[in-house]
Amino acid sequence: MVDIHKSGSYLGAISKRLKVPHSSVQTIVCKYKHHGTTQPSYRSGRRRVLSPRDERTLVRKVQINPRTTAKDLVKMLEETGKKKYLYPQ
Repeated sequence: MVDIHKSGSYLGAISKRLKVPHSSVQTIVCKYKHHGTTQPSYRSGRRRVLSPRDERTLVRKVQINPRTTAKDLVKMLEETGKKKYLYPQ
């Protein structure tokens, strides 16, 4: 889309050619002009300690055995290869 715009085509022509709404073409071109790329930008905030897969695994273990301790969960994570500690030792 950006390449077509660079070659001199107008937004309306690009939208007709690609069968995409005019507003979508305009948004992408404006983003490219402002940031120099169309890649998504990184979000601010704290990074995730566990992957979604690890979270699901932990939830499953606790649902199976609700009396599981935090130390047991940390040990399980370390066995799977995670070196991050969730519980102070």
